[in-house]
Amino acid sequence: MQANSTAGAPPSLHVRACDAIDRRPLLETQLDSVAGHSKWANIKHRKLRQDAAKQSLFTKLSREIIIAAKEGAPEPEFNPRLRAAIQKARSEGMPNANIERAIDRAVGGGEGAAMEEVVYEGYGPGGVGIIVKCLTDNRNRTVPELRHAFSKEGGNLAENGAVSWQFKTQGEVRVSRDADEEALTLAALDAGAEDVQSNDQAYVVFTQPDSLHDVSDALEKQGFTILSAELSMNPTHTVAISKEDAAKLYKLLERLNDLEDVAETYFNTELPDD
Repeated sequence: MQANSTAGAPPSLHVRACDAIDRRPLLETQLDSVAGHSKWANIKHRKLRQDAAKQSLFTKLSREIIIAAKEGAPEPEFNPRLRAAIQKARSEGMPNANIERAIDRAVGGGEGAAMEEVVYEGYGPGGVGIIVKCLTDNRNRTVPELRHAFSKEGGNLAENGAVSWQFKTQGEVRVSRDADEEALTLAALDAGAEDVQSNDQAYVVFTQPDSLHDVSDALEKQGFTILSAELSMNPTHTVAISKEDAAKLYKLLERLNDLEDVAETYFNTELPDD
């Protein structure tokens, strides 16, 4: 189940797919895992918007902008990842001043110079595989915090490669529900997308990793409202866990999400509705 942000398997069980997921060509296990991840994504974003954690959300979005600006040109028109990061920040209500400040931090050196994207792997309750994408300027701070979070909720950090083989990297373009589904599906497939699914939050267009921004740009040019465009790691298969372990997993995901360095979490199980 939106830790270096790209590993392998179902579209982000971090994905943003939801309870009533309509996912045509995928395997049923992928469907279930995406749905589970979607539920978590919706819960996570509700939490971030509700508490004082709104500021935490802006901090995480700022770090994504910093990383994107460092990896390419500081001008969004020449940097697809930066353009997508800014788009996502705006969809979450982040002020333009914060966005500009993040870009300045990336190009001006200083505290933004040390920011990097790092992926960690671990196991949660019931043997669930978890990938954690972090954006951090201090690995010596990040690792102990992750280890503590996992251990508090019955999990543990694992070696690189222990979990990632169970996931695959996909591009995910989230499109506003205002769109006509048939028109979006045809446009997405023509642009090179692999699949389109829907939930009560948005339409989700899945792509190959290297065609993510091409598909997103093509849809935007045709008038579709793009909410976000990013790489996600989706499980290739899922594991079944008990309700008790699912409750513990929720707690672990919340604990991880509360860490400032954590940008995304992905896992390979289906979370129950209750």
